[in-house]
Amino acid sequence: MSSPILHHISATPTISTATEDPFISPDFHLRDRSLSPASRVSVASSAAASFADVSTSQRSRSAWWWPIDAPFRISPFRAIPLRWLVILLCLSMAFIIWHLPLPTTRELTPQFPGSHSTTALQVLRPHNSAGVPIKDPEQWLRENSEDAVARNERWWKRSPRKPRAAIISLVRNEELEGIMQSMRQLEHHWNKKYQYSWVFFNEKPFSERFKAATSNLTSARVYYELIPIEHWSTPEWVDEDRYMNSLDYLGTIGVGKGWMLSYRNMCRWNSGFFYKHPRLRDFDYYWRVEPDVHFFCDINYDPFRFLHENNLVYGFNMNILDDARSFPTLWAKTVDFIQQHPDLVHPDADLDWLVDEQGEYNNCQFFSNFEIGSLNFFRAKENEKYFDWLDKHGGFYYERFGDAPIHTLSVAMFAPKQAAWFFRDIGYQHDINRHCPPHSEDRCSCQPTNLDENFYKLVPLESPQMKPRDTCIRQWLGSGVNGRGVDWLKKKDGWSQDAERAFGGDGYGGYVVDGMV
Repeated sequence: MSSPILHHISATPTISTATEDPFISPDFHLRDRSLSPASRVSVASSAAASFADVSTSQRSRSAWWWPIDAPFRISPFRAIPLRWLVILLCLSMAFIIWHLPLPTTRELTPQFPGSHSTTALQVLRPHNSAGVPIKDPEQWLRENSEDAVARNERWWKRSPRKPRAAIISLVRNEELEGIMQSMRQLEHHWNKKYQYSWVFFNEKPFSERFKAATSNLTSARVYYELIPIEHWSTPEWVDEDRYMNSLDYLGTIGVGKGWMLSYRNMCRWNSGFFYKHPRLRDFDYYWRVEPDVHFFCDINYDPFRFLHENNLVYGFNMNILDDARSFPTLWAKTVDFIQQHPDLVHPDADLDWLVDEQGEYNNCQFFSNFEIGSLNFFRAKENEKYFDWLDKHGGFYYERFGDAPIHTLSVAMFAPKQAAWFFRDIGYQHDINRHCPPHSEDRCSCQPTNLDENFYKLVPLESPQMKPRDTCIRQWLGSGVNGRGVDWLKKKDGWSQDAERAFGGDGYGGYVVDGMV
């Protein structure tokens, strides 16, 4: 619709002959014959002016953004500033609307009680020692899932709200196909929106083929880093003969990778050196990604921002049993450390879920092949002293201390219970261990797994190793502040472990809350 001012800027119409002009009535032509030539011109001009607004719509050049060929138009020097002011205003409004993070009105589908649901938020809601709520991660997820700030990747890279974080991977040149598999899926399901850097680590220089192939899989920045030799070599205080005997013994009894020299170095590096690498000085958070893993679900929020804004230091999505033969003295060394440094243990620490009735370590652990965490937590003096304590005792070489139980014990001792988070909503698989959340949307490409699915994948039931009374994830969910609101350990009336095993079960069923909401 044309505004009144545009009618006044319309071009003067071309005067047609009486037989050609559709806007002049037949009566006008009859009267026109009786007029003198001078009068005809005057009358025709008046008629044309009367219908100027109609003729304006017939001419494409008489638009407000185009100079108008009319003797009565506004001067170009006066019209141009108005035009550009309107254009600039429209562009500014479009820019603001595009980049403004709009709050979502979409109600999230409950993924898991204590993860995204509204019926059991007390389960994982943080409390301090006085019982006063500190942060509400559940509320954060409701407000920040389907995050609009990631719609424009270029703007998000410069956003002050974006944490200093990176995706890190310890990988060898010969594992190229495996890491490409992992990258494709994580980029597809998440990082294509958030554009976090990838940092690859290797004890040997990366090949040009490796660099070219991996850099082509992401539009984010990629770094290729060499691990310092002092971080990937046997310490001088380790007795070589005792070390070699350990390799032979653990290999003979069948401890996983217990005979591998490089595996000991890897466990030690992942336990106490990865966060010291110079490249990571510019980062505060990390997401560890292994070669040849699978990500099954679209992730519609930023886990790094989630950790940062909720004062969380560690995130996992599997809590499983490990082979106790690989670290027989780990708990004894940890108890000694606590007795020597009681001041370093956090006042709200919760070790109950890791200890059995006899006060021994139950061998539960966060499966560290998937972990999202705070680099500053591991850089802190508490964790550093704990790692140095274990390292000086040679447990990485005389036994086969793993980074998973060490990270688990460190988080349990030096952070409050509410500072760890169970990423139940992120589907993931590493080798035989597979985790897929309950879902009612087309968000995941996997079949939901039971909450207790991976409990004894690494330790067969027939193993003589002592097993905890409940699965590891339920002991974590059911202890401390996580036990509020939902009784994760409650069994159905009449259930007994012996009866279940007598009928071929594993003895870890019968829970009232199945975790499949």
